[in-house]
Amino acid sequence: MDLTLVVLAAGMGSRYGGLKQLDPVGPHGEIILDYSVKDALAAGFNKVVFVIRRAMLDVFRESVGIRYEGKLEVAYAFQELEPLPGGRVSPPDRSKPWGTGHAVLAAAPLVSGPFAVINADDYYGGSGFRKLAGFLTTATQGNYFMVGYSLEKTLSEYGSVSRGICRTDQEGYLLEIIERTAISRKNGEILAEGDPSILLSGFEPTSMNFWGFLPDLFPPLERLFEEFLQEREFDAKAEFYLPVAIGALIDTRECSVKLLQSDDPWFGLTYPGDRDFVMRSLAEIR
Repeated sequence: MDLTLVVLAAGMGSRYGGLKQLDPVGPHGEIILDYSVKDALAAGFNKVVFVIRRAMLDVFRESVGIRYEGKLEVAYAFQELEPLPGGRVSPPDRSKPWGTGHAVLAAAPLVSGPFAVINADDYYGGSGFRKLAGFLTTATQGNYFMVGYSLEKTLSEYGSVSRGICRTDQEGYLLEIIERTAISRKNGEILAEGDPSILLSGFEPTSMNFWGFLPDLFPPLERLFEEFLQEREFDAKAEFYLPVAIGALIDTRECSVKLLQSDDPWFGLTYPGDRDFVMRSLAEIR
């Protein structure tokens, strides 16, 4: 069975301060994405679709895509401000595309079978890809998967992070993802700042945008995007987030999502200071 890896790589990483997807962090100049594609290939994925901005195509293909040609099928999807459903036009002061849900829709024409979705700048580890590949080969319509990580594995020592904390039923199916902003370690505790602040254990299963879907996701996702645009079309900063969309489909019982817990560490590039930690971690793992 064909398995496709959809890589969300259109963002520029505003907090990091540059195109972090292309930042060499491995001992031989590897980028984080090299590790993800290698792990996916070992797990049985045979196609990768990079979702990028069209203006990035030449540099991305020459710096990244060419590394994988001949190892698996490589394709490119473009996430742009337009076209939008219904002939809508983006507001003139909008500069970014419409979020992770929109990015997945951009890949739809290039996906014909089970597929995984990941961020380009996150290290996920091999166990998640292996688990996801195993479940995807037997998946049925409307039944999807998400690979989760313990919250404590996903924090940065250099600043607060926003994370989606997962709530599941007794069988491990996702009930909701609760977005917590400004999570950080303070005085030996993990706090989600707010009014009031919330003390977290660190063991909460956390979404890091590592999903497994079937192509039957696309029609309801497109419908939700159209509904989103009806309400937020003229909001220059509004984003159509994939976890929010999946949560809506869970609420209407149009899909179920089984949480698969990864055995590996997770790390990524959120702040410039994260780079040294990522480099040390990759040197120890590989």
